[in-house]
Amino acid sequence: MLKAFTELLIDLPRPAKRVLALTVDALLCALTVWIAMSLRYETWINPREGQWLAIGLSPALALPIFVVNGLYRAIFRYAGWSALMTVIRAVAIYGLLYAMAFTLISVPGVPRTVGLLQPMLLLLAVGGSRLVARYWLSGLYQSKLQRAQLPRVLIYGAGAAGRQLADALTSSHEMQAVGFLDDDARLHGQTLSGLPIHDPHQLESCVQKLRIHTILLAVPSATRQRRNDILLRASRAQVSVRTLPNLLDLAQGRVQVSDLRELDIEDLLGRDPVAPDTELLHRHVRAKVVLVTGAGGSIGSELCRQILQGQPRVLLLLDLNEFALYQIHQELQGWQQLQAGGPEASPTQLLPLLASVQDADRLSEIMATWQPHTIYHAAAYKHVPLVEHNPAEGLKNNVWGTWTCARVAQQHGVERFVLISTDKAVRPTNIMGASKRLAEMVLQGLAADLPEAAPGSTRWGAQAGRTCFSMVRFGNVLGSSGSVVPLFRRQIKSGGPITLTHPDITRYFMTIPEAAQLVIQAGAMARGGDVFLLDMGQPVRIQDLARKMVELSGLTIRDERTPDGDIEIEITGLRPGEKLYEELLIGEHPEPTQHPRIMKAREDFLPWPELQHRLASLREALDRHDALAIRTQMVALVTGYEPSDPVVDWTHLAQAQQAEQRAPSNA
Repeated sequence: MLKAFTELLIDLPRPAKRVLALTVDALLCALTVWIAMSLRYETWINPREGQWLAIGLSPALALPIFVVNGLYRAIFRYAGWSALMTVIRAVAIYGLLYAMAFTLISVPGVPRTVGLLQPMLLLLAVGGSRLVARYWLSGLYQSKLQRAQLPRVLIYGAGAAGRQLADALTSSHEMQAVGFLDDDARLHGQTLSGLPIHDPHQLESCVQKLRIHTILLAVPSATRQRRNDILLRASRAQVSVRTLPNLLDLAQGRVQVSDLRELDIEDLLGRDPVAPDTELLHRHVRAKVVLVTGAGGSIGSELCRQILQGQPRVLLLLDLNEFALYQIHQELQGWQQLQAGGPEASPTQLLPLLASVQDADRLSEIMATWQPHTIYHAAAYKHVPLVEHNPAEGLKNNVWGTWTCARVAQQHGVERFVLISTDKAVRPTNIMGASKRLAEMVLQGLAADLPEAAPGSTRWGAQAGRTCFSMVRFGNVLGSSGSVVPLFRRQIKSGGPITLTHPDITRYFMTIPEAAQLVIQAGAMARGGDVFLLDMGQPVRIQDLARKMVELSGLTIRDERTPDGDIEIEITGLRPGEKLYEELLIGEHPEPTQHPRIMKAREDFLPWPELQHRLASLREALDRHDALAIRTQMVALVTGYEPSDPVVDWTHLAQAQQAEQRAPSNA
């Protein structure tokens, strides 16, 4: 009640505030005269004829003096020492005149001491009223002013999540909710938590009229199509969009302001993620020993998260990067503690292991100790330009690392070995893609060279005399290290420009959880030598993705049509080995599987004896660091590999330059 009354006073127009101050001062003048006379008589009195004159003359004399001295030009909530000196000066002038009237001249019925005592009481009353106003109003006014300067937001969704979010925002120092948007026409014009509910079709006018900065999506149960419609409408209104987690994330407690986050990557993807098959997810994980190589990477870490939810007996996290391994181990331990009340209560033992996938002795030691049932091989160099400039190391890690892991897995009777591959392995134009295709060929060759499983055998591995090798090929992963989404977000936050290598470049996209689930499910369906790929729908034009991200940040693209826009898109040119379009399939007619969105390709490969001989020749070129010989052999080995650029190996280029510099002196 007091807070509401205070806010009412603060919101009064300035003339009304001055009239209120004059009224209060007039009452203080009359009150202090009455108190002064009561003090003189040592009892509370009822004023008589002459005493009423003293009471009436006080405000009539004081208020004009106060006005002339500027007491009502000062803002009470900012009243300080200078304002207090003004009060003292004005009351002193008033006191001289009042004392002359009632002390020097005297009025019948009014004690002479009243002319001296009342001005002192009035000084205390008026000065005190200013100090009270300063300390009473100042804090609330500053708080109100700060809230008025907060970004103004509309909450999309007047359901339980929206209501909880509005309640959380009342004490937030980050943003100010000024209303709701909701699709239910019956709610339009009504209020919820003191905020009006608006029609989403009037979003653009609401944004302009209410000076809206951001739309907060509080519709966790909305379908993907509905969310896309909302995002399209928000982009047209040129406001940024933030969202709440999904229903599963919200189920444990109340909505908090900290729950708000950037748009889900799935929203930018514009299609429904692939729904996982729980039975496939758990088939070769639950109560098993599982090893993930490259566990600290984008895909490897998400694989570990998904696998941990399947409750393996032991999860081995293998990585050469110490910090990345530490991070994922700490994260998974924290998740275990939240889910099971402590790591000792969890059914899964987590073990971080530092190792290189090229170190056969270390891998053999690990596999002999824990005897893993399934290996997910995610350790690879994947950044196209880096591998293009360092081809020998890329091939050693991606090809020989895979071969070493697979060979050691065979020796120790590992039942399943799943390689994480990429769409860049299809008709590659760069070393990274070619190295991944060659890694696929190694597994295909090993799988074809293994003895057949015994008739009626239901189990792969040592008992059947073979390891089931398979590979899973998918497109770009949104949100991974090196992905365009985090890069574009950083560039938008810094004011641009967004760097794009080509205006027509397109890519297939999927989310990290989607990719990890696909790997696990596909590996569970493998029979040996399988190449799995995802039906990823239509490829996404990167420039369209960049524009959507800018618009959903509440900004505009700066181009020839809108020269006053906020963010410019800068075309930098294709990088070495980069393709305009990616493919998922080399051959034709992929086969369906039991999962509706997972297909199986039939790709040609070399018989293992021939491939092994040619790999030995390639290794010699790698050991000699002969960049030209490496490229020549890769072109001959990998079907469809057509380098789009000359050799850009840094070492090769530097050596060639040094040779040119020495040539004149030798001549």
